[in-house]
Amino acid sequence: MKHFFTSESVTEGHPDKVCDQISDAILDAILEKDKNAHVACEVTATTGMIHVMGEISTESYVDIPSIARNVINRIGYDNPECGFDGNTCAVLTSIDAQSPDIAMGVNESYELKDGKTDEENQIGAGDQGMMFGYACNETKELMPLPISLAHKLSKQLAKVRKDGTLKYLRPDGKTQVTVEYDENDDPVRIDAVVISTQHDENVTLQQIRKDLAEYVIKPIIPENYIDENTKIFINPTGRFVIGGPVGDSGLTGRKIIVDTYGGYACHGGGAFSGKDPTKVDRSAAYYSRYIAKNIVAAGLADKCQVQLAYAIGVANPVSIMVKAENSKYTDEELSAAVKKVFDCRPQAIIKNLKLTEIKYLPLASYGHIGREDLGVPWEKTDKTEALINVLK
Repeated sequence: MKHFFTSESVTEGHPDKVCDQISDAILDAILEKDKNAHVACEVTATTGMIHVMGEISTESYVDIPSIARNVINRIGYDNPECGFDGNTCAVLTSIDAQSPDIAMGVNESYELKDGKTDEENQIGAGDQGMMFGYACNETKELMPLPISLAHKLSKQLAKVRKDGTLKYLRPDGKTQVTVEYDENDDPVRIDAVVISTQHDENVTLQQIRKDLAEYVIKPIIPENYIDENTKIFINPTGRFVIGGPVGDSGLTGRKIIVDTYGGYACHGGGAFSGKDPTKVDRSAAYYSRYIAKNIVAAGLADKCQVQLAYAIGVANPVSIMVKAENSKYTDEELSAAVKKVFDCRPQAIIKNLKLTEIKYLPLASYGHIGREDLGVPWEKTDKTEALINVLK
């Protein structure tokens, strides 16, 4: 039976994404000086104001207001005409140290206190919770097609704005793609494309619609997915001049579905940006994607969802679940293989994915998952052979 699925993306100038990028820029600056820092940094944005808050424990010092302003200006909010200006907006900070009650479990795991002294037991999970990873064979990066295309449209919106192709565009924008699937759950066509983009006041709606069809949609959406029944909506309200933090307040972590699988897979609820990798909300979500992608890349399943769950202060996950589609192996067999091939303790995840060495700011826009363009370690498929060998 055919069905439809829709995913959305947002540009780097969306107010929530402005906040995500500031949070991760602050995290990057701190980790560059202190790889053992504990960071949980959140940001809100509204007309003329940025508020940075959270819990940070570190030996280093970074200039938070300067970092925030640099991010805002780089995005393109660098003059009053856009309604928000990184050069003149207020930047407030409210930072405390991490709670000692949390730190005592993170710095010294339950297992370590119990006498299990190997290196991977040194730290415990920074919180309880469950994290999901997913992969499918719909795209070359093994991501669902709707979110893959939505992100590509958003990136193209930013590209034509920044390279001067469409100089009248402003930073805020959203995209949305609806894919039709056939009875075999394979994508067969694009049913609808929606783009809403902020723009200068003096450009006509007719010009915007003509240009975006030519310079944004045409280069991104494959022709074989479009037919006479595909619906295209470009700035359907007719006007989008007021945008960014002036048009709507922003908040770190409010685009968790955009950051992951576009709603196509489960989500544990935890946000990523502004959190150091001891927070399993972030590190275990990346690792579960790594596991799921290797299962699909190895040809062990067409689609795969992985869940990792943790107790605060405990290194070993309380559960590991694998749910696969079109696999000759049972979910139990795949779960057993995962436990043999992948070490899911936080210290091991940080080490294996080099999570204190990468830059997080580039991930704060256009998705944390499927980012083969950034060369992030959780997108590697270097465990396929090990999985196959374990299952023989």
